[in-house]
Amino acid sequence: MQTKETMETKVLLITANAANAGVISKALADGQDESFSVQHLDALPNDIGWVSAGKVAVVLLDLQQPDVQGIGVLDRLIDAAPQVPILVFGGKGEDELARQAVSRGALDHLPRAHLDNYTLPRALRNAIERKSSDEALFMEKERAQVTLDSIGDAVLSTDAAGMVTYLNSVAEGLVGWSRSEASGKPLKEVLQLVDGTTREPPSRNPMELAMSTNSPVALAANSVLLRRDGTEVSIEDTAAPIHGRDGSVIGAVMVFHDVGASRKVMAKMSHLAQHDFLTDLPNPVLLGDRIARAIALARRHDKQFAVLFLDLDRFKKVNDDLGHDAGDQLLQSVARRLTACVRESDSVCRKGGDEFVVLLADITHAEHAARSAAKIITAFTAAHQVAGRELVVTASIGIAIYPQDGADADALLKAADAAMYLAKEGGRNQYRFYRGEPKRGARERHGAPEPAFP
Repeated sequence: MQTKETMETKVLLITANAANAGVISKALADGQDESFSVQHLDALPNDIGWVSAGKVAVVLLDLQQPDVQGIGVLDRLIDAAPQVPILVFGGKGEDELARQAVSRGALDHLPRAHLDNYTLPRALRNAIERKSSDEALFMEKERAQVTLDSIGDAVLSTDAAGMVTYLNSVAEGLVGWSRSEASGKPLKEVLQLVDGTTREPPSRNPMELAMSTNSPVALAANSVLLRRDGTEVSIEDTAAPIHGRDGSVIGAVMVFHDVGASRKVMAKMSHLAQHDFLTDLPNPVLLGDRIARAIALARRHDKQFAVLFLDLDRFKKVNDDLGHDAGDQLLQSVARRLTACVRESDSVCRKGGDEFVVLLADITHAEHAARSAAKIITAFTAAHQVAGRELVVTASIGIAIYPQDGADADALLKAADAAMYLAKEGGRNQYRFYRGEPKRGARERHGAPEPAFP
């Protein structure tokens, strides 16, 4: 026949009253499902580090100690072994002292009259189980807290009345409220939202909507969070109801994040995809898009526009004599000077190498394009400060007019390129209009040797 193995529970009893010690030892000696091992001390020694070393499962403390009340002993025990449950006991007239003990960390108070073989073992078992549950709950909360503080999103929760109950560290940083400050505050005070365009608050807060509909809710697009210090943060979020054990809605939780940084990254990537890395001018991809839009507007309003194809004269000589760094600095200086020569409605693009394209978006007569080209050539007479030297560079410019010189971007660029070749042939540092198909194409021109740099 198998016998049920009993567990031994180690009890630390602290009392200077020998009678009390005898009563307690006898009451615990009769345990049936559990065996108690009692270690009795008349007073607490100075060195009590061993109490927290797993040698004690529960402490029974007499509130009446010689020369000192049990409260002081209780404080020392809690400091040394906060994970060990402590029960205090006392006699009549010690109710106030017992309340103080419980408020300072004792799990319960037992009257001396209840130190019998039924009540006392049950009280000890309950204290150990309660402490174990409290520790498990504490650890679970700590794990949850660490997890919530480790994620990149902000988390905020409220109760059913819309009062803030929790903020993780990311949410604290975004709203500008600490967890302790926000706790118990109305949600609208802590989480102030407006539409980024209209500046109006939402008709219903997403958390309130999630509770009323009992379903997840996404924040409206273009939502802006007004932080406590008055600064603004563009956010995206989702809110969901929190349910109690019976399935009823007892609150809501919202997870949100700052989308401003990601939008900035996306904007930067989009900019890099459409702009030249050296000069930051629009690149051929964006140039094609702008010419296409100019064509659409010109057709709609029966207008014309011009495309100027510009090539620096003898730029290769600068690279050969001064190096590519100097050449890059010269290209950057040319880009700034070209931009200063045109209107805000016009576009200056770098096509590649030392080739630039200027889109004059709206001209009344072809002569307007000629004046712009002449203005650019004149601007180039001033020296560029490059690598500690003054460099004077000239440019040859070809002009194509929409719609007579081309119906699309490719045709217009080819026409302007051909006209620019005529300017080169005519002696450089000048402009030419497109006058029909050239005798040889641009590809042949690029293959021809450049004259020597004087």
